[in-house]
Parts: sequence; C-alpha cells; structure tokens
Amino acid sequence: MAEVASSIGAGLAKASLAGKVDGKLVDTSYTISTSANLAIITAKDPEGLEVIRHSTAHLLAYAVKDLFPQAQVTIGPVIDNGFFYDFSYSRSFTPEDLAAIEKRMTELSNKDEAVVRRVLPRDEAVAHFKSLGEHYKAEIIASIPSNEDVSLYREGQFEDLCRGPHVPSTGKLKHFKLMKVAGAYWRGDHRNEMLQRIYGTAWTSKEDLQRYLTQLEEAEKRDHRKLGRELDLFHIDEHSPGTVFWHPHGWTVWQEVEQYMRRVYRDNGYQEVKGPQILDQGLWEKTGHWDKYRENMFTTESEKRDYALKPMNCPGHLIIFKQGIKSYRDLPLRYGEFGQCHRNEPSGSLHGIMRVRAFTQDDGHIFCTEAQIQAEVIAFTTLLQKVYKDFGFTEILYRLSTRPEQRIGSDESWDRAENALAQGLRASNCDFEYLPGEGAFYGPKIEYTLKDAIGREWQCGTIQVDPNMPERLDAEFVGEDGARHRPIMLHRAIVGSLERFIGILIEQHAGALPTWLAPTQVSVLNITDSQAEYAQEVAKTLRNQGLRVDLDLRNEKITYKIREHSMQKLPYILVVGDKEKEAGAVAVRARGNQDLGVMSLQAFSEKIASDIALKS
Repeated sequence: MAEVASSIGAGLAKASLAGKVDGKLVDTSYTISTSANLAIITAKDPEGLEVIRHSTAHLLAYAVKDLFPQAQVTIGPVIDNGFFYDFSYSRSFTPEDLAAIEKRMTELSNKDEAVVRRVLPRDEAVAHFKSLGEHYKAEIIASIPSNEDVSLYREGQFEDLCRGPHVPSTGKLKHFKLMKVAGAYWRGDHRNEMLQRIYGTAWTSKEDLQRYLTQLEEAEKRDHRKLGRELDLFHIDEHSPGTVFWHPHGWTVWQEVEQYMRRVYRDNGYQEVKGPQILDQGLWEKTGHWDKYRENMFTTESEKRDYALKPMNCPGHLIIFKQGIKSYRDLPLRYGEFGQCHRNEPSGSLHGIMRVRAFTQDDGHIFCTEAQIQAEVIAFTTLLQKVYKDFGFTEILYRLSTRPEQRIGSDESWDRAENALAQGLRASNCDFEYLPGEGAFYGPKIEYTLKDAIGREWQCGTIQVDPNMPERLDAEFVGEDGARHRPIMLHRAIVGSLERFIGILIEQHAGALPTWLAPTQVSVLNITDSQAEYAQEVAKTLRNQGLRVDLDLRNEKITYKIREHSMQKLPYILVVGDKEKEAGAVAVRARGNQDLGVMSLQAFSEKIASDIALKS
C-alpha cells in the first residue's frame, strides 16, 4: 500500500495512515498480490481517525509499560471520541501518574518509531506473552481457536496483540490527551479482579482536540446533575438507586413536558391508553422478552405465579388492540401512553436522570396496513420536527437502519418496509444516511438524533416497523375482503424517556429553561415593606393569568434578592418600589442581567404571554 501511495505522490505517501483493499482496512505495509479496489486512508477519512485512536491506545500501553514495567496490559479499544486501556497494577494510578504517562507518550511519539506487524501461531503467541509475564494477554489469546494465527504489533520495545491496522509509525500520533482513571472488572465480571481503566482522547489536528476539550468544559458547566442540585429540581437517593426523586420545581418541568406531549397526542389522532405495570411471565415468553431480556427485568411472584415489571409498553398496547373486532376501517389506529417502565440496568451504567432503572416513555404504537406505513412515517416525521423545534432543537440527524443478517420475514417484505421508510423521509425533505444491518431482526427503523447547543448528539426519536409482535400475540383485523389479516405495528417515540429528555433539556439550555418550561417564570421583589401589599397584588394578578410566580417579601437588600433570584436562572424578575407602586407598574429584569426598564403590568403580561406562545 505504501508503494501505491508513493506512486501517486509524495504528499499522499506522507499523509497515509492505512489502506483499504476491497473494503477491508489494512496497514500501509500490506502487500497487494491480486487485482483489487484500493483506497489510501488519511486523516481526512473517518477511518483514519479510528486508526489514530486505536494506535494511540497502544501508545498509551507502551508508555505505561515503559514507566511501570510491572503493570500488565489487557485490552484497549476505540470508543466514542477516544479510547481506553485496562491495566493490572499493584497500586492506583494517581493524577501525577497520568500526567507522567501523557508526557511519556509525547516523547515516544517524537521518536517516530516504526510500527511493525508480525504473525504467530496461537500457541506460540500464548507462550510469548507468558514469557513476558503478560498473563491477561495470554488468556485472551488462549481463547482464540488453536488453528488460527494472531497478529502482533511492535513499536520500540513494546509489542501488543491486535488485528490492526495501525499507523505506520508513532510520529503520526500527535494530538491526544489522557482524561481520567476509573475502575473496570476484568472481562466485565464483578467476580474478577478490578483493573484500572485509563481513558483518553485523540484527534487528527490540534484544533479538533482543542474544540473537543472546550466542548467537555462546556458540558461540565451544563451537567444536569449539578444543575439539578443548584436549581432544586431532583435528586437520586441511595434508598432507590436508578430512580428519581422529583422536587416541586423539577416536577413542574416534568408536568409541562408531559402535558405538552399529551396535547400532541390529542391533536394528531392518538388515543391515550394506560396499561398495567406488572404482567404475567407467560406474556413475556410469548413476546420473546423472557428469553432475550430476562436479566434486565424486575420480577415478582404472587400466588405461585411469576410476573415481571414491564420494561416496555408494546405488549400492553397489543392486548388493548385485541379487545373487540378491528376492521380495516379502524386503521391506522394510534395509541399513546406515558408508560412507566423498569429495567434492571447495571449500577455502573446509571447516570443522573439520563440512565435510570425506572422511567416514563412518551410511547406510541400505530397499528396499520403495510400500504399505510409511508404515510404514517411522513406524518410522524413532520410532527417530530415541530416538537423538537418547540423544545429548542433545530438540527436533526436522520438514520435508516436496514436488515441484519439474522432476521425473519422474506426479502420482499423487507424491501417494501425499507422502501416505505426511505420514501417517507424523502417526502419529508430529510437528508438521511443508511445504517446497513442495524435494523431489528423483525424490521427496519428510522432513528431521529438531536444535535444540541454544544454539538453533542442525542438519539431520542424512532419509528420502527414490526410485523413480528402482532404475529406472536395473534393480533388481527378484518380486511376489506372479509378475511383476517395481521396488522403492522409501528413502534414510535418522539422524546423517548421523559427523564432522559428533561436531562437533555437542562443541558441544552444550561439550566436556563425557556419561559414556557421554567418552573418559576417570574419573581416579584419589593424594595421595602411599604411596597409589600402592592407586590402581593402584582403576584396575584400574574398567577390568575396562569403564570408560575414567586413572591419575595423578605427584609433583605434588593441587590441581594436580585442576585439570589438571578442564580436560579429565572426568565423574569420584577422589582417594585414606591415609583412603581404609584404608577401601577413594574421594573422588569430579564435573564442575563438585562434591564428592560419600567413597564405597565399589562404590558409585561402581554410580553410574557408572547414568550410562552412562541415557546421562546
């Protein structure tokens, strides 16, 4: 591959990180022996960034072994925005160790040592790593079939097991930073040794690295867990891990989101339903969840019958659909539910209100014919776009996941379903990308991903074609021909988990929620006791208009009260002194320390009503 790059030009040869032969990534040292489709991978290619991150994980291991020879290496994969590597070592790595490791990585990069690949039979590779005292690496290799060869990569004095490919030399690795150390069990099993996981990030340019680090700094300021405490919205308690204790302000936000989505249901042809929390084991066996999802389900027993708390709402909606005879004239039939679900997530994966064990979904299911899928996708996409815009999100990414290798149904039915989803997106003027093989085993799906104010992506919405569950639970409708037919079930969600979506909203707006969502929309502050009665009248008038108003009559300096209420990120603060009292007016301060001057109470009421109506 290197010779091909050189034959094209010295610039390309210098920039090459890897190659692609008939779609397969290879090292630049790869020998081409037959005619093939070739591509040179550089830092400009997405694959180039992955090669850099994978190679930087090896550079990290190289530096750790150089500084701490007794440490044992295990695995070091690429993850979103970076990589990690797990180590076994006699003591915990400190922040000072992390700084020293990163410094050594830079020194090794500057040496620009060649990264050289070699292949060994499995048993010879096991013996090789055992001779080095690398027992974890030997265990990994021993799990590979004995008739297979394994590839090793050497840079300087360090050699590691890897399929590759890797950059041709360590000098290609310039823009990286180590982020943190965390614990991780060997092979993810709590019965095994706790290892030390070092996380890092790597990029193709100094600018990209700095942009990412700046994004992390901004994300830390916006962390919904921190803002949840500061704004008194919610807390997570050890008495019920993975569930949320909503405080009055937080529950107000919840209710605004839920009632908004309830109006969306009502205005777009959905009938709201409510299913039970606990369902018999036999139902979950029919749906396939008991076999495939049992470990993530909370179970209970009563009168010698086994039950499970529902991890999703779909079976309940099907049971409702089956009550009474349904005709083709009833379709499409749209059910919506704010259904609370429970999933036994591992404790290590829990994250504030973003990843919990008990959550409520804006869950909906559409029962329709195959011919109605495209129209439903168009209507749903249009609706979803409006909802996201109202919540302050203007950029949406669209991805269509297609048939996996292991699937049910004929190719013809998959063709029709995938085409219906694609045509629905095209008719909605949505640019989208395909995710080949990422669909469920029973049907394709569209994923709708939000991009937030600092460029992070959040996959929230989805619409998914499912002919399988109606088949499993024997759902039918009477067709125009008088015969029985299976409906298609479309799983759809717009915001998904309300808990997670509220966390996203908090971070999107850095806690400064738009007026229509803010738990307190207005605070009314008096300057002295002589305006207390007038301040109460102002607060009462605004409350009667349906506004959420806080009244602060404390005997404190007005500057102190303004500062304290400003820290709560309120949309508006109204200050009343003697002049405002005499004029029947209010002095208005908007969020961000904006002084809007004195205006009549009527003028302020019209202004805030406009904010709420426009979702601004």
